[in-house]
Amino acid sequence: MKIVLEPSQPFNLDLTLCCGQTFRWEKFGEYWYGTVKDKPLKVRQTGNVIEFEGANTSLVKTYFGLNDDLPLILSKITKDRHIGEVVKTLKGLRILRQDPWECLISYICATYKNIPAIKRMLHNLSKRFGERTVLDGYTLYTFPTAKKLAKASLWKLAECGLGYRAKYVYEASKKVADGQLKIEELKKENYESAKKKLLTIKGVGLKVADCVALFSLEKLEAFPVDVWIKRVMIRHYANHFEKEFIRKISFKKSLTRADYEKLGLFGRKYFGVYAGYAQEYLFHFERMVAKQSRTS
Repeated sequence: MKIVLEPSQPFNLDLTLCCGQTFRWEKFGEYWYGTVKDKPLKVRQTGNVIEFEGANTSLVKTYFGLNDDLPLILSKITKDRHIGEVVKTLKGLRILRQDPWECLISYICATYKNIPAIKRMLHNLSKRFGERTVLDGYTLYTFPTAKKLAKASLWKLAECGLGYRAKYVYEASKKVADGQLKIEELKKENYESAKKKLLTIKGVGLKVADCVALFSLEKLEAFPVDVWIKRVMIRHYANHFEKEFIRKISFKKSLTRADYEKLGLFGRKYFGVYAGYAQEYLFHFERMVAKQSRTS
């Protein structure tokens, strides 16, 4: 099947899948292969044409954020010269609408881990507890349901490479499987309310809650803060903060809750209702710059 994109609505599939917001897509040849909920999907982009197999048009448009008015969003977040350069460089990157359950577990696993390690953990979980499917000869695994993981033992979860995260994955699975947390329904709540409920889950801190809110619950004002965003704030937005605050976070390895909330609040106020788009563009651009400086 095909989707022909409007010339006025840019989309870059590779950027969108490689910018660190999702972890279970792999590229073989021209196609990306992954699963969305329980559906195996392959997709590629040629110019303004998206070709895909395994899902209907509505799901593909929703998942890849193709219903977002990207030019409008980018115009709203372009508040200064730096992000103007970032937007120009990464134009076409879109925020995905991931499955909230998979997104929650992905970001619990992502705590203090690099992307290759996160990918291994999620692959191991899916291979052991998900459903196997084959598309074009490639084996894919659906992400395990909360009920399936809630029935798993802690040692079986730990065997997937989760380490101390196993207990957090187990407890989150129990909470969702038992209906204590109706994660899909958080889409209907406002950002603050949804985030507050996510923070009741052990292993979910401020950053994880913001990532889940942004990448799966459609809270586009969420502004996750990590080491990369801290660097962006110090390098490009220091004049918006007290000198003492910038000096303090410059020399600290990790942020306190108050530090995180101060940076996150700035992001939401400065960039507005689409702050999450600004965050992802700034985050990915900063990583690209760092990678280029290492290889040059």
